Order: sequence, then C-alpha cells, then structure tokens
Amino acid sequence: MALNYIWIAFFVIAFIVALIRLIFLHDTTVFSTLMTGMFDSAKTGAEISLGLAGIMTFWMGIMRIGEKAGMIGIFARAVDPLFSRLFPQVPRKHPAMGSIVMNFSANMLGLDNAATPVGLKAMKELQEVNPTPDTATNAQIMFLVLNTAGMTIIPTSVMAMRLANGAANPADIFIPTVIGTFISFISGIIAVALYQRINLFNLPMLVFLGGFGLLMWGLYAWLHNMPPAEVAAYTGMLGGLVIFSIVISFLVLGFAKKINVYEVFIDGAKDGFSTVVSIIPYLVAILVAISAFRSTGCMDYIVNGIGSVFAWMGFNTDFVPALPVGLMKTLSGGAARGLMVDTMQHYGADSFAGRLACIMQGSTETTFYILAVYFGSVNIKNTRYALTCGLIADFVGVVAAIILGYLFFH
Repeated sequence: MALNYIWIAFFVIAFIVALIRLIFLHDTTVFSTLMTGMFDSAKTGAEISLGLAGIMTFWMGIMRIGEKAGMIGIFARAVDPLFSRLFPQVPRKHPAMGSIVMNFSANMLGLDNAATPVGLKAMKELQEVNPTPDTATNAQIMFLVLNTAGMTIIPTSVMAMRLANGAANPADIFIPTVIGTFISFISGIIAVALYQRINLFNLPMLVFLGGFGLLMWGLYAWLHNMPPAEVAAYTGMLGGLVIFSIVISFLVLGFAKKINVYEVFIDGAKDGFSTVVSIIPYLVAILVAISAFRSTGCMDYIVNGIGSVFAWMGFNTDFVPALPVGLMKTLSGGAARGLMVDTMQHYGADSFAGRLACIMQGSTETTFYILAVYFGSVNIKNTRYALTCGLIADFVGVVAAIILGYLFFH
C-alpha cells in the first residue's frame, strides 16, 4: 500500500507544482516538458527491461545448470549459519539461499549486470515458499531491503567514472564508500529485524561483521598504494575472475555429473526472457512517476530547501551540491549517475562536492527501481513495510556518506 500512495503522490505533487509554475511564474513550457519527460521515461523503462533480456537469459540458464549440478546447494549450506537467522521462514538449505549469496557477492563486487538476474532468480525461489503469492513474505522483504542497502566492497563503476573525469586518485573514495555502504547495509538489517523481531546478537552475525571488517582492511592494504589506473584494472580483474570462476565451476560440475549442460542452460534461459517481459509494466510505472516529479523541479526545490535550513541553523552547506545524487539514487540509478558526473564536471572530480557525490553514489541503492523490478517479477502487490525499511537504509546511507565526506575530505 505504501508504494501505491507514493506513486500517486508523485503525480499529484508534480501536477500541483506545474500549475503553480504556469499560473504564478508564467512557465508556459512546464506541461510540455512534463509530458515529454514522462513519454521518454516510459520508453526508457521498456528499453531497460528489454536490455536485460540478454544478460537475464544467460544468467538464468547458468543458474539452472548450478541447480542441477548441486553447486547452488553447496552455496546454500555455506551460508546457512547466518542466513538461517536472517531468513528463519525459509527451509534450511533451500536453493534460494545459494541464489541470495551469489546476488550479494555480485553486488559487493559492483557487478550490477550479474547481480540483477541472480537476484530475480532468488526472488522467484523465495516466492515458491510464499503462502500468499500477492503479498511479500518476511524473507522477501529482508532480501529486498538488503539489496536496497546495496553493500559494495569494490565500487568498480564509480572509480571508473572518477578516472574518466580526471581524478588524480580515483580510488580515494574507496574506504569512505565501503564504510558508508556497510553502515547502510547494517541499518537495513536492523530496521527489518525490528519489524520481524529477529535477534541479531548471535555468533554467525558477529563472525560476519568481523570478517567483513578484515576483508575491507585487506583490500585497502592491497589497493591504496597502487596508481589509479592499476586500481581500476585490478578491481575489474577481481570482479571478472570471481564471476567467471563461478560460471566455470557450474559447467565443470555439471559435466562431471553427466548432465547435458547445454540443454539445461536452454531450459533455464527460457525463464529469463519471460521474466524480462513480466517486469516491463512495473518498471515503466515507477520511472514515469519519477520523471513527472523530477521534470517539474520538485527535486530541486527539496535540495534547495534542505540547504536553506542547514544554512539558517549555522551548519556548513558544502554538501548541498552533491545532495541531488543521494536523493535521486533512491529514485533512479541512471539519473543519479548522470548527476554524479555533472557534479564532478562542474566542481571538479577532486573537489569536496565531486568526491562526496561519488561516495553517495556508491553508498546507496535505487530503492524504487529494485522494489518495482523484483516484486514485479513475481507479481507481488502488497509490499508491506519493504519500502519503509529500504528508505531507512537509504537515508542512513546518505547521512553516513555526508559525515564520512567531511571526515575524509573536508
């Protein structure tokens, strides 16, 4: 229901603001701009969905091989001590657990193209144990919120864009981004745990937190003295190596078990294309609403208002130029990426605003997009408190990014 109210609010607020601009500011182009943006976004939504067809078809086929070969079950058993506590309603060693850990692994490495199809596979498997198919289960909500928290160990794409925009050291945002995304991730877990009354004070959770901390320290020790070009090359190499190693392990194990891996791949790939078609209406709906809200200047009014309030309170407002990235990331990843690049080009990649925009881009996730795509893929209508918890994680991520930006670069 929350998503329903917010979706309507985007249109109503946009209409009211457009009328005010027309009547009082004599902006005769506002409604034509509004409609052009909505039509373009509808086209973009369909193009994004169909653009996923190839990668979705490929990964669904690979995942089917992994299931038949038993590798997904191996992943599920490996994460069972932790995930059985985060997802208590899912049967132990269920295939969904393996898909979830693969989705998290791809997200951590900054490989969005690999994370999305595996995540949709996990959502379909969680739907198999859903007693009310049109309503999100506790497990699906936990999975969605952890996705919207967007934990990333290596912000590969952000560092690549910093390199392209002339940053002296594109990896200088590495540590604050990792810390920010980790804070956002933990806040998402806590928010959902409070709703679902999950006890987080247990040994597997403490081991996970400690292990993640050591991993961050190890990566920093390995990368922080490297030249910028080498950092980009090595992070890309690491991500590709991990993902392709998984693909090879699936194929080799399937062959060793005398499975016809080609036929199994084709069988799974067919599901990938049908999934892509099913998410088009959901994605178009949310992108059109966001476009209406953005085209009328509502986002600019919010940002300027926040800046004025903080200036009135006597706080430093150097963070304001980067704030649109944090606010837009919740709505649209592509728009936020464009704003990040625009901030770097306007203020400089090594300016405070430029660096902070990059930290925000890497510390938050596209909550509305993820909810529309993931829930849409399994026809979930009642998302319950998923949006609330996702927005909490995003809000904490933005605040953490601002604080970390001041601590590291101001």
